[in-house]
Amino acid sequence: MDRIMNRVAVTFRSRCGVFRRDLKVTVTLLAIVFLASCRQDMQDQPKYLAYRGSEIFADSLSSRNLVEGTVARGYLRADQEMYTGKAVTAVAKSASDTAGTAVGGDVNEFPFPITRDILDRGQERYNIYCSPCHGVLGDGRGMIVNRGFSPPPSYHQERLRTVALGHFYDVITNGFGRMPDYAMQVPPHERWAIIAYIRALQLSQNAQIADVPADQVQNIK
Repeated sequence: MDRIMNRVAVTFRSRCGVFRRDLKVTVTLLAIVFLASCRQDMQDQPKYLAYRGSEIFADSLSSRNLVEGTVARGYLRADQEMYTGKAVTAVAKSASDTAGTAVGGDVNEFPFPITRDILDRGQERYNIYCSPCHGVLGDGRGMIVNRGFSPPPSYHQERLRTVALGHFYDVITNGFGRMPDYAMQVPPHERWAIIAYIRALQLSQNAQIADVPADQVQNIK
């Protein structure tokens, strides 16, 4: 009797194992079929192509043009003197005599107070972007010039010592001669910081004893 019962138990376990194996295979096949039926390539998915193929709008464009005057967040340039280096003056508009604005010449005042931190930042940016050509002293004898590149004008010549601040801003923003523009590399605030440091360089090479505060004269050696 025991032998019969053992044989029955072995047979039952064997059939259970086959059933579990068949169940796993069945579930796997069903999953593959289900996933395959849900597959959809991106190129075949329902969508509107940019600026074409829409039935919603009268012009058949699926995308709308930006509203006139739209400004990306963080890119408002209301202070034109700050962001152009050009003076803004009031003008009249035709017969309506409504006040407007016009961009004039280069500004000759900084758009914000210059502090020691700003000068330090200007020196750092100058040494990175400007000194390879203009030299660390602003004399136009940078490393690139020493290797054969045409020298830029010295900041210490009279023309550039007296030129308006906005001139430097325009050159940094738009380039000049062989100098490329640095509008992408140097944000507007840092352009002014560089200009402040250029003015400090010019003063350092052309300073007079009268320019030193009275309480600091004794510290000059």
